[in-house]
Amino acid sequence: MAVKNTLVVNVNRSIILIDSGYFSKILEKQFNRPKVDFHKLSEILSLNTDHLRTYYYTCMPFQSNPPTLSEKDRFSSMDKFLFNLKQLPRFEIRLGKLARYGNNFVQKRVDILMAVDLVRLSWAKQISKAILVTGDSDFVPAIQAAKDAGVLVSLYYSPLSIHDELLSVVDERFVITENLIDSIKRK
Repeated sequence: MAVKNTLVVNVNRSIILIDSGYFSKILEKQFNRPKVDFHKLSEILSLNTDHLRTYYYTCMPFQSNPPTLSEKDRFSSMDKFLFNLKQLPRFEIRLGKLARYGNNFVQKRVDILMAVDLVRLSWAKQISKAILVTGDSDFVPAIQAAKDAGVLVSLYYSPLSIHDELLSVVDERFVITENLIDSIKRK
């Protein structure tokens, strides 16, 4: 008798997907740049679920050739920050590319990496819940695909920086409040 090989999703397993550009802007503009304990943030956001992993999406800072002293310092600081994040349990860093357009810099591939992870993990039945920290409506198709796979999608956002279409497509919405930020500040 042949045994059928089927994937069974853990009915209460979650992932957290953090858009670092979005989260950093909120921390800077609304909360005066607190130092965040990302392990504690993951614990709070994934409460009452089996937390599989937290994914943190970012880019390394720009460095000219040769880099200036301030560019070297920024790069070194980010490298140290990401090294420390990688040491946290169940933390994964996803790096996009930074593109320069005149005097402006734009993150590239970050949204795509986040969308691919959301869809891949949803359709592989590795998760039952996805917790997003973002404000970008580019994620709407990926969120819909995750929902089509049976995944509950929660969103943590700032009311000062959110797209209405994103709010309308997610299953649950939570405002990033001062109480939340206070509870995750590093001592």
